[in-house]
Amino acid sequence: MGNKKHGHDEVIDKSLKHVDTEIPTEEQIHEAEKYGFHSQVQAARVRFDKYFPGVLAAITVAAAATFLSDHYGAPTMLFALLIGMAFRFLSEDEGRALVGIQFASTTVLRIGVALLGMRITLGQIQSLGIKPIAMVFFSVLLTILFGLALSKIMGRGKRFGVLTGGSVGICGASAALAISAILPQHEYSERNTIFTVISVTALSTIAMIAYPVVAHWFGLDHQAAGIFLGGTIHDVAQVVGAGYSVSEQTGDTATVIKLLRVAMLVPTVFILSLIFHTRNQKEGNVPKRFLLPPFIIFFVVFVGINSLGIVPKPATQFINDTSRWCLVTAIGALGMKTSLKSLFEVGWKPVSIMIAETVFLAALVLGSVIWMS
Repeated sequence: MGNKKHGHDEVIDKSLKHVDTEIPTEEQIHEAEKYGFHSQVQAARVRFDKYFPGVLAAITVAAAATFLSDHYGAPTMLFALLIGMAFRFLSEDEGRALVGIQFASTTVLRIGVALLGMRITLGQIQSLGIKPIAMVFFSVLLTILFGLALSKIMGRGKRFGVLTGGSVGICGASAALAISAILPQHEYSERNTIFTVISVTALSTIAMIAYPVVAHWFGLDHQAAGIFLGGTIHDVAQVVGAGYSVSEQTGDTATVIKLLRVAMLVPTVFILSLIFHTRNQKEGNVPKRFLLPPFIIFFVVFVGINSLGIVPKPATQFINDTSRWCLVTAIGALGMKTSLKSLFEVGWKPVSIMIAETVFLAALVLGSVIWMS
């Protein structure tokens, strides 16, 4: 019995010694965590050392992208992607930064999406009336279905159609990141996500310049123009820029409509999670129990908290800034994991699919606005 105990103590000592002297594997970390507070502290230190280089690199890219965006006016997300791609070497050859970059592109991403809920209140949604709400719902649904059908016809697969259709229909880069987080992963998943983010950001920037002119051509009043701009432009920042370039009323209406589209992220991700869970369950790839992604649950919780008005404005602003930083950091990390060569291999079909989805959404919303007017 004494020998057995002595042998067990030796295992503990070896485990602690290993954690102290070199970076262990995940299995060794879990083994070390069994042996008291000291080992847990050592394991936490190891995890911090493991994630810190990559996360710091992603935050640095986010800071550089924000600085350039503030001084030159281009989209922050686009800068983060391009700068991240320039530092792709950090994620190659199993370098020290790889684990942290992976963490930033997944966990930090989900935190940022969850915190988006603090931008929306139920009062904002109710103030729109039934017609604009119905228009947003059906425009998002039909755009995703259109993207799904077109992608399938052009041989790009259903998942690509869902990803691009959701990003165009809902809220651009943020939606692309959220949807990609729940889609089944394959060898082209990250490349498709990066391509979608780049394309939807570029198209959103073009729309920010062109759509106010379109609204003027069709003689839309301030509220109708706001509904059109908020219902068609992909990213929140570009909606704000386009809306307030027309008038303050147009900007306010466009922002609320856009936030309603952001709110559509919840039912969309829930339904997609259920669909792909059921499909994977039939293929024997996942357990029978279905779980809604935690970041979507927290998104709904934050919408409820924000609707109650109990959070001070400085705290709300801080949370919104944190969300933006998380998303920009995640985009920078995704850029580090993507090569330009892989993007050039995508071809013309994905580009044409996203352009077609954008035109489809614009025509659908414009027709609805003219009909409602």
